[in-house]
Amino acid sequence: MSKIFIIGLPRTGTTSLCAACIELGLTTAHTAYTIETFNNAQVIADTPVFNDYALLYQKYPDAKFIYLERDLSVWLPSISKLLTRMSGNLFSDKGGFNDTIKRCFLNSFSGLDAEHLDNFEFLTKCYEIHKAKAIAFFEDTQAQHLFLNVSQPNSFTKLCDFLEIDAASTEMTDMPKLNVNGKVTAWNDLKHPLKISSTRIGKVDKDADLLTFIQSV
Repeated sequence: MSKIFIIGLPRTGTTSLCAACIELGLTTAHTAYTIETFNNAQVIADTPVFNDYALLYQKYPDAKFIYLERDLSVWLPSISKLLTRMSGNLFSDKGGFNDTIKRCFLNSFSGLDAEHLDNFEFLTKCYEIHKAKAIAFFEDTQAQHLFLNVSQPNSFTKLCDFLEIDAASTEMTDMPKLNVNGKVTAWNDLKHPLKISSTRIGKVDKDADLLTFIQSV
């Protein structure tokens, strides 16, 4: 099966979708910070995919793309809380998050600073720009894609149909609901042989090296 990239922004249900993909028998990484992760995982979500999906299409033209949508009334307070929690490491000039995280977040949330962390008008604009770019990308390419809202009752069936997997092959009947109420640790707590590490025993590849790999065809 081809690579599957989940390109929704953080807090749109990426963890729940990754957990569902594991249950469907797919090697899955929630974020990827090494070349090894890209080579070993069939499904990859979040950073850097939500920012670099167009480059990834050039490398993997047979890939499938899932764009996650979420109602803004739910997404806005959730992403605001996440960005506020991340802000110290995200804005730090000395250390903090790795360069891949900083590049992807500060690009997809262009103009983000301390004053915009709880500015819903600004965050709404970021969401709408990201979605508009994804729509344009799908219109301009032949990329196989699915728009999905994991909160909808038929989302698991839609996922299985898109991936051409028989839903009856798993005991699941609905999309798992993880990282609700602002929690962000569900993926770390998940233990499964199909879960692919995002790092190399805690170490990451340099962002320049990761980008060179992604851009190589």
